[in-house]
Amino acid sequence: MNGEGISTEFKQARSSLPGNVFETVCAFLNRIGGDLVLGVKNDARVVGVDPDRISQISKDLVNLSNNPNKLDPPFMLFPEEFIIEGKKIIYIRVPQSSQVHKSCNFIFDRNEEGDFKVRTSEAISRLYQRKSAYFTENKIYPYLEFSDFNARVFTKVRNLIQSHRPDHPWLTISDVEMLKSAGLYKKDFETGKQGYTLAAALLFAKDEVLRQIVPAYKTDALLRREDLDHYDDRREIRTNLIDAYDELMQFIRAHLPDKFYLEGDIRVDLREKIFREVIANILIHREFTNAFPARLIIYRDRLITENANNPVGSGPIDPDNFNPHPKNPAIVKFFQQLGRAEELGSGIRNIRTYLPLYTKKSKFELLEQDNFKTILHFDLKHVTETSVKTSVKTSVKIIDLLLQDRMITIPEIAQKLDKTTRTIELALAKLKKEGRVKRIGPDKGGYWKVV
Repeated sequence: MNGEGISTEFKQARSSLPGNVFETVCAFLNRIGGDLVLGVKNDARVVGVDPDRISQISKDLVNLSNNPNKLDPPFMLFPEEFIIEGKKIIYIRVPQSSQVHKSCNFIFDRNEEGDFKVRTSEAISRLYQRKSAYFTENKIYPYLEFSDFNARVFTKVRNLIQSHRPDHPWLTISDVEMLKSAGLYKKDFETGKQGYTLAAALLFAKDEVLRQIVPAYKTDALLRREDLDHYDDRREIRTNLIDAYDELMQFIRAHLPDKFYLEGDIRVDLREKIFREVIANILIHREFTNAFPARLIIYRDRLITENANNPVGSGPIDPDNFNPHPKNPAIVKFFQQLGRAEELGSGIRNIRTYLPLYTKKSKFELLEQDNFKTILHFDLKHVTETSVKTSVKTSVKIIDLLLQDRMITIPEIAQKLDKTTRTIELALAKLKKEGRVKRIGPDKGGYWKVV
C-alpha cells in the first residue's frame, strides 16, 4: 500500500470514527478528491477495524455525512468494506465537489502534507472563484422557482431511487429538501445571491424553461448505416437530463442488438451494461454553456459520441492509467443516486470489460480534447439480433412506464400502450424471467421494481 499524499489519507478507527475524519472529507471535496482508508496507520501499516464495530462505524459515517453540523453542505458518502492482510478496513472514495464545503464551520483544503484550515478571506475567495470558474453547473439563477420544475420528473426520480436504494434518505424528505441536500440550491457568500443552480435546471426544469436558460442545449442521436451523408433515423433531444437518458437508451435499443452474458449465476444485459455508461458520459460530463451539441452516431461498424468539454489534458486516454476528473460533480452525484452512473473511472472500465463480450471485433477509444470523443468499434454480425423485434420495443416501453410509476397496473399499461392485457402479462413474464423487473408484494398493494 502506497503512502499518504494530497489525494490519499489513512486513519486509525479501531472502534469508532476518528474525530477529524470530516476535516479530511471536507478537504478532499474542496481540492481534487481522494481516497480515505480507515483502519490503517499513517505509515501505511494495516491495523484493521474491529469486526464487531465496522458496520456501526460505516453507518455513522453515512449518517453524519448528511449532517450539516459535520459537513456543510452535506455530501452523501458510500463506505466499502475490504479485507487486507486478514484485517477489515473501510474505504471511502471522496470525489471532487463543485461546491465549497465546511466542517464544524471551518473550510478545509489539502496539500501534500495533509489537511489545513483556510483562514484568510483572500484564500477563501480564491477557492470560491476556482470552483465557480471551473464548474459552470454552479451558476445561480435567483429567479428560477420551484414551479419551473417538472413535477413528473420528481416522481420518476423517486421511483428510480427506490429501485436502486430503498433506504435512501432522500425518500423521506420533500422535493425541495431533496434539491437542497443534492447541492442544487446554493448561496454565493461573496455576492449574497442565492437560488437554484444550472444543475437543478438541467435535471428538473420544464422544457420551455430549459430552452430559455440554455438555448443551444441539445443532443442529436443519428443512425447512419445506409445514408452516410444524412441519416437513416434521427432523434433531437432537448429535454431534461433524466428524460434525455431514457430517450437515448430507447434509440440504442431500437438500433443495436441485444446480447446477454452469464456472469456467475447473474444474467447480464451487455447492451445495457455498455451503452448506459456511454450515454451517462455524454449527458453528465459535458460543458453545458458551450453551444456545441452533444452527438451520438451509430454506423455499421462503430458508435461515436461527442460532447463539449473543459479538457484537463489532450489526446488519447489510456483506460488502464488515467485519473478521472468530474466535469459536473453535482450532476454526476445525482445520477449515481439513481443508479445511472458509476463511481468515476468505473464506467470506463465497464465498457472496456464488457465490449469484447458483446462483439468479438471490438476497439474502444477515448479522446480528451475541446470536444470529448468516445469511439466504440464493433462487428454486429457477432451479436444476436433481437432488439429490432416488436416484442422488445414493447418491453422497453413497459420498463419506461414502470420507472415513471412503480404502482402502475397491468390494465393501465395495456391502455397506455394500446395492447391487450394478455400481451402485457406475457411481456412482463418475460421481463421477470430475464431478471429485468421484479414484483414486490402482492398483486394488490405491491409495486414493480426495475432491476
